[in-house]
Amino acid sequence: MKIAIVGYGLQGQSIYNYFHKNHEITICDQNINLQLPHDVHRQLGNNYLKNLNQFDLIFRSPIIHPNQIIENNDLSITSKITTNTNEFLKLIPTKNTIGITGTKGKGTTSSLIYEMLTQAGLKAYLGGNIGTPPLDLLINNSITKNDWIVLELANFQTIDLQLATHIAVCLMVAPEHLDWHKNQEEYFNAKKRLFDLQTNQDITIYFKENNNSNYIVSSSLGQKIPYYQKPGAYIDNNKIIIENNIVCEINNIKLKGQHNLENICAAITTVWQIKQDLNSIRQVLQSFQGLPHRLELVRTIRKINFINDSFGTTPETAMVAIKTFPNQTIMILGGSSKNSNFNDLAQTIKNFNLKKIILIGQEAKRIQQALDLVGYQNYIFGDNNMVNIVRQAYELAEPGDNILLSTACASFDMFKNYIDRGEQFKAAVLTLQ
Repeated sequence: MKIAIVGYGLQGQSIYNYFHKNHEITICDQNINLQLPHDVHRQLGNNYLKNLNQFDLIFRSPIIHPNQIIENNDLSITSKITTNTNEFLKLIPTKNTIGITGTKGKGTTSSLIYEMLTQAGLKAYLGGNIGTPPLDLLINNSITKNDWIVLELANFQTIDLQLATHIAVCLMVAPEHLDWHKNQEEYFNAKKRLFDLQTNQDITIYFKENNNSNYIVSSSLGQKIPYYQKPGAYIDNNKIIIENNIVCEINNIKLKGQHNLENICAAITTVWQIKQDLNSIRQVLQSFQGLPHRLELVRTIRKINFINDSFGTTPETAMVAIKTFPNQTIMILGGSSKNSNFNDLAQTIKNFNLKKIILIGQEAKRIQQALDLVGYQNYIFGDNNMVNIVRQAYELAEPGDNILLSTACASFDMFKNYIDRGEQFKAAVLTLQ
């Protein structure tokens, strides 16, 4: 079989590793300087998306919109386009699959579900958008029919999904990635695809308090179970409860923030459909401290807290961060564009009376305009170097303050990605005296 791998990042490399021994592989990528395996053909440079009809199967990278491939060839090519995720779901020997989607909280919720299943004695694997390409799980492990697969699924994976997961979870959804999608409707429908494909033998877990989440799961034929309210896990009197069982006191949970209580309830509701082991769930909640670059306390100096939320790349995640740390906060905002609307964020900043905003990156001016519109003036413009930005924030801070990196924007104007931005922030903080 002749296979084209369009985009040679982590997902593309995973596809090569799985298929190259038995198939003819061509790497198609815009980067002409890629270091490629010796046994592949190559189609590099500006025309990398051309003439793809010659291939039997075309694997697209998540960053490549399927329409980019279609527009550079013709509509008949659609049936040949697939992804790492699609092929993984076709090949795995187990039907015990869980897919988690939403705008925020996917990584945390996926990790919680994985940890809870593992703590309960079940064999589970975690992959997808969280960092491990799905096919790598097959390459590196002997998955059996009794094992559980937990996949974090972003819109990039679900837009042309071909198979549903047995349990599908929809967290809070707000407009995002409008630089990649043609409009908000396409973004919502990309996530909706995961639920469109479910049968009446499947299970849907969803955040009923979010209208977008309700819309996205509306087409599912599976059993629908809301979380953050009965019959799923919910909060009552400072406790998490499911089916009249007290799971945990909120004060004993390591993860902080209102949004993480929602994520926790989503995870508990999901795991409860598989194994009702209160002790295992409780142990995870009392030990799990969260993922890197997600409201991560880096260091406290002179009673000043430095918090890294580089993973938060939308106005919605920035608003969550503000509500998590409502005291005197100096916030670093800005970065490259995702075509977001900053009006609600600006109003939240004014309502919480943040001490100072440091504006950085390409979106600094647009955020400034939104702040001006609501009458918030306590902002300054930062440097284009993270060390200087952190020092600038530190000079403005007093004991008891929080310095919060939660940019509401992507990172590609000044950094390689959100991880690079977060690591540079942490490194800069660690140099302070």
